[in-house]
Amino acid sequence: MTTRTIRARDRPVFGVDVHSGDVRGDSPSYALVILDPVDEDDPDAPDADGPMARITRDVVSFRKLCRLIDDREPLYVATDNAYELAADKGELVNFLRSLPDGTRLVQVTGAERPEPLSRVASRHGIPYGKKPMKEAEASARLAAANVGHEVTAFTDETTVKVSRGRSTGNGGWSQDRYTRRIHGNVRKRTRQVQSKLKDANLDFERDVTEKYGGYANATFTVEARPEDIPVSNSRAGDVRVEVERERRDGIEYEPLVKRRDRVIVGIDPGTTTAAAVVGLDGTVPALYSSRTGDTAEVTEWIVEQGRPIIVAADVEPMPETVEKFRRSFDAAGWRPTTDLPVDEKLHRTREASYANDHERDALAAALYAYDDHEDQFERIAAKTPPRLDRGAVIAGVVAGGSSVEAVIEDLSEDDGGDGDEDDADEADPTEPDRTEEEETIRRLRERVDRLESHAESLEEDLEERDDRIAELEGELEEAKREERIEARSRRAVSRLERETDRLERERDEAEERVADLERKVETLKELWRLDHSNFGDVAEGRGLVSVKVVEQFTLDALDAADDAYGLVAGDVVYLRDASGAGRRTAERLAEAEPRAVIRGDGNLSDVADEVLFGRAVPVVPADAVPVREVDELAVASEEDLAAAVEDWEERAEQRRRDEKAERIDRIISEHRAGRTLPETEE
Repeated sequence: MTTRTIRARDRPVFGVDVHSGDVRGDSPSYALVILDPVDEDDPDAPDADGPMARITRDVVSFRKLCRLIDDREPLYVATDNAYELAADKGELVNFLRSLPDGTRLVQVTGAERPEPLSRVASRHGIPYGKKPMKEAEASARLAAANVGHEVTAFTDETTVKVSRGRSTGNGGWSQDRYTRRIHGNVRKRTRQVQSKLKDANLDFERDVTEKYGGYANATFTVEARPEDIPVSNSRAGDVRVEVERERRDGIEYEPLVKRRDRVIVGIDPGTTTAAAVVGLDGTVPALYSSRTGDTAEVTEWIVEQGRPIIVAADVEPMPETVEKFRRSFDAAGWRPTTDLPVDEKLHRTREASYANDHERDALAAALYAYDDHEDQFERIAAKTPPRLDRGAVIAGVVAGGSSVEAVIEDLSEDDGGDGDEDDADEADPTEPDRTEEEETIRRLRERVDRLESHAESLEEDLEERDDRIAELEGELEEAKREERIEARSRRAVSRLERETDRLERERDEAEERVADLERKVETLKELWRLDHSNFGDVAEGRGLVSVKVVEQFTLDALDAADDAYGLVAGDVVYLRDASGAGRRTAERLAEAEPRAVIRGDGNLSDVADEVLFGRAVPVVPADAVPVREVDELAVASEEDLAAAVEDWEERAEQRRRDEKAERIDRIISEHRAGRTLPETEE
């Protein structure tokens, strides 16, 4: 890690390690190391040969750690084990959700199977000590050098939801206006969010729920992290905006820098081509097999996994296809002295997961190649200086055939050639020594150059901001115009609502007056019925006869009519619905001894007809005697009634004669039958 690694940061890096207690217990404390970035333009900045960053060390509680993370918003929160900050997976997800936008939790020791922190620190030349503060500092420095894996429970998709910030309530005079205003504000805020996403050139999908007057809610699914979205959580008045990243199915570990490390590749050619990749530490990061993949596809897959230094086969001699792969990568070859037996391959790959026998054979070849070179890798690593890439040294020795010393010397020279101008000046023996004053002038000139460059950059930013201000002023003017139009619309709506309220009040008052008048009419009707209990008084002297109406030919209807205005002898009864009566109902009506019964809709049952006919109660149709009704009062023409009753009596007389004749015929028939029977018996 060079001086520029920390100075290139614009945000601090936190290193954390448990100082005392247990995360699963009560109130653990943490060793915290903060690496603050150094501004090279700061006159108080450390020199290149000095510390790489300002370092702050402290022992804090978990609560204070979270407050510092919220206040400082570090680039990384680094630790050697993510579960030192959470007791379980659920708490870890909650901790990740609480981190500020742009702050990442980094596990510097690897992914699901972390290495010891001491080994990782040694490999990258980072000072290490067993005390918690030393481990926290090592974690911070490793993360600053982009070593480790980001611990994440969220995808790169973010959901932005715009919704109502208030309930629309349960009702009231102004309920519609209140609801329309809320939905209108949600729609307005939705359009603003959409405009910001478009200005940021972000890909998104929108889902809107339309309601009365606007939107109830709108959901944007954006292909970006929250820190890249120009919208944040907010709640103002009627509208609420919530920004939340999409959850993954579990916890995942993503490398901070995808580097193509040196690897060992095993290949099993044939109808199904398989390949396996083994790291220089013996881990198995990936397997591949395909029946349709050609050489180019397999090569592309291997290139994505790393840079092969050994290409291995599981048979002797090495197949020509495997040899082509070896030559294309300029790697060393490995093959067994005899074909590897199946039982040995099964034993060597017992701890790995593979999909078929071809992947197993490729993996066995790579693992056996690693076994043959493991001691050599360790010797090379022991001789490699911490500042050099161990994989590059191993590749130079194994694949290039050079000695360790020669490869180290070549890489050291390359590092020197790639340094900055200050290092080149210091390494050039022909450059004359500068006096202190000349050195000060040189540094001041370099600082002037940097400041001028920075000033130009600021001027460009200023021009961009001026353009943006002009654009925003135009948008503001347009927004003001729309606001004026909306204000006029609101005033017109308010005026109409006031008019509506007035008309509704007048309607309610009119309905109350109608109800009062109806109650008065009912009272007058009741008084009139009490004063005219005998309906005959009304019809007397006018050629009319009073009629008492019975709604239905049932006992209940007869009782109701009797209670209302009484059923007495000589009444004319109008059956509005004459159907459905039985013997008991007919007898109840006959007991009142009505003068006549006017039949309305429906026909009398045979039983009812028989009872009324037997009691000599005339039953005439409503067609013969029209009934005129006014409220509860009903009258009919005396002349029509008399004619109908006379007609009924004629028909009744004829019916009696017919019945008498029928009885005589029946008696004669029975008598004849009685005389015939004895003669038959003789």
